[in-house]
Amino acid sequence: MTQSVELLLDDDADAGVRGEWSALQKAGLPSQGANPADTNRPHVTLWAGDALDPSDEGALAELASGLPMPLRLGALACFGRRRFVLVRFVVTSVPLLMLQASVARVCGVDPRSTLAPGQWTPHVTLARRLTAAEVGRAVDALGRAPERAAEAIGWRRWDGDARREWPLPTRSLS
Repeated sequence: MTQSVELLLDDDADAGVRGEWSALQKAGLPSQGANPADTNRPHVTLWAGDALDPSDEGALAELASGLPMPLRLGALACFGRRRFVLVRFVVTSVPLLMLQASVARVCGVDPRSTLAPGQWTPHVTLARRLTAAEVGRAVDALGRAPERAAEAIGWRRWDGDARREWPLPTRSLS
């Protein structure tokens, strides 16, 4: 998947997630913080796919009236079977689910995809490609990892092929 639409977190939540990335690195574990790119930031992916028509950005702007949006960063969890992805769940809310479903409708999504409405699990990625033993060490390194209030303050388009990002409008272009 080379294109995505992502929610961006407020400064305090961003710093909190970066602190967790740092704790994983200090423990000698894989971490999203190991990526030094300026575009590497905590985010919640709403949609990802092979391509997104630039003309869809206008339709996305119409959906942005719900931003900023309160969020709650929840419990730690893992995805995967042999190699694991450590995430912090984002507690679902009706506005968040409605926004994601609307983005999926505008951008198009395979109904069998984990990004399809009703299949999507909102989260912020902390680390990828962990072994089972590393998952245990990661949970120890992060301690109790309490839930925390956050806010989605904006959103961006990410082009993984070109390794570039740009902000999406947070209100109608008209």
